Amino acid sequence: MNTTDNFPMDDGSSADLISVAELQQQLNDLLQQLSPERLQVLTDFAAYLANAESEAATQELLAIPGLLERVKQNQVTPKAQYTAWRTLHSTRIFLSYSRFFTFSC
Repeated sequence: MNTTDNFPMDDGSSADLISVAELQQQLNDLLQQLSPERLQVLTDFAAYLANAESEAATQELLAIPGLLERVKQNQVTPKAQYTAWRTLHSTRIFLSYSRFFTFSC
């Protein structure tokens, strides 16, 4: 633990990572000690990080070949052509179990 910067995590492997709940608790504890001006700086920085993470996720999705075209195609598909997810889910379950049973009519 590096005590000079109040950062509780080791520079070790991912197995040494602190849980999200612990990190949130540590952050809440530290927030109580900050002035309003420092809270504003932290809020701005958190917004920057959230935006960067969102942008990275967007770029990852856009890198999937054909995804954007499929989304656009689905947006113009008439709702009458949709299939209810419950129907798909029920059919999948039925097909999964039908492998194990013989049905006679």
